Amino acid sequence: MHIDLTGKVALVTGGSRGIGFSIAQALAGAGAKVAVLGRDGAKAREAAQALGDGRGRGYACDVTQAAQVERAVASVEEELDRIDVLVNNAGTTRDNLLFRITEDDWNTVLDTNLKGAFLTTKHAARGMIKRRWGRIINITSVVGISGNKGQANYTASKAGLIGFTKSVSKELASRNVLVNAVAPGFIDTELTRGISPEARDALIKAIPLGRLGQGQD
Repeated sequence: MHIDLTGKVALVTGGSRGIGFSIAQALAGAGAKVAVLGRDGAKAREAAQALGDGRGRGYACDVTQAAQVERAVASVEEELDRIDVLVNNAGTTRDNLLFRITEDDWNTVLDTNLKGAFLTTKHAARGMIKRRWGRIINITSVVGISGNKGQANYTASKAGLIGFTKSVSKELASRNVLVNAVAPGFIDTELTRGISPEARDALIKAIPLGRLGQGQD
């Protein structure tokens, strides 16, 4: 299936690496201009440059900070004219068993994975509503549906993001702003490379394909 995004502007949070960078590459390949947001501005700009043909532009932004998100969205709209497509991909993990999860572990994961999506959606959707066209894609996870041992905080954040998607989609659909969620399985990224070899092997055995997914998948 060919998707033509020529003339569209997309914003991808957490777009410097992993799934986010693969998404940015796909959007640029479909003809869109892509704003790559990342906590490390240098890496975001490097990733944007790697998209080629001047299609990318990188911005430093910590999605847990409301003021930074507001500034980043305003900068993208000023420099690239607007935001047509928003991909809320920024995410993190602080895996541990329930009684070993600290309050900081909990807050870091929920703030990044759920609050971050709320903030970027809130600011980016305003322009979409005015133009009566927009597409918002929230990257959740299968564990937000099934749960996973040792990931109570991550699971809660992704389950919350699914609920957030359902509610916001009902609010914005009448303005032709469509909001959907994609729940990837276990993808070979820096996040999953941090798990133990034993846990990794157990995951792979449960996957019919016999391997972790790739960002390009």
